[in-house]
Amino acid sequence: MYRYFTPKIVKRALNIWPPFWGAGISIENISSDFQEVSVILKDRFWNRNANRTQYGGSIFSMTDPVFSLMLMGILRDEYYVWDKQSEIDFISPGTTDLHARFVISDAQLAEIKQATKEGEKHFPQFEVYIYDKKGKVVARVNRTLYVRKKPEFR
Repeated sequence: MYRYFTPKIVKRALNIWPPFWGAGISIENISSDFQEVSVILKDRFWNRNANRTQYGGSIFSMTDPVFSLMLMGILRDEYYVWDKQSEIDFISPGTTDLHARFVISDAQLAEIKQATKEGEKHFPQFEVYIYDKKGKVVARVNRTLYVRKKPEFR
C-alpha cells in the first residue's frame, strides 16, 4: 500500500473524497516529505450555517485526517497511526475562504521515533490554526494521535 502513498496520489485522492469535495475542502499542497500540508475550505452557500458563516463541522472536517496521513507518509509501513482525540476552539466566525497549514517538525518526528523505538504507544499532540482571507484566526484545533511500531518492526 505504501508504495502508492505519495504526496501527489494522496492529494488527488483527498480532493475527490466525497466528505472533502462535498464540503468545499481541498488540499492545495503536500510537501514531498509529507511534513507540510496546506488546506483550503471554500466559502460556499451550502457550507454556511444559520448565521451565514462557515459551518463549524466543515471547519473541523478540514483538519480531520491530515496529521494522521502526514505521519503515515513519513513513518511508512513500520507504524500504526490513528487519530485518537481532537478538540476545536472556535475563535471568530469564518466569513471567507479559510486556510490551514499543517506542519510536523523534525523535532516532533525525533520525539515520536524515540518514544516508540521499543514498541511503546505514543500520543503526540499537534496544533493547527485556521485563518480567513485577512489572516484573522477563526479556529484552533488540537489533535492527539496514536502511534506505535507494528509488531514485526519492534
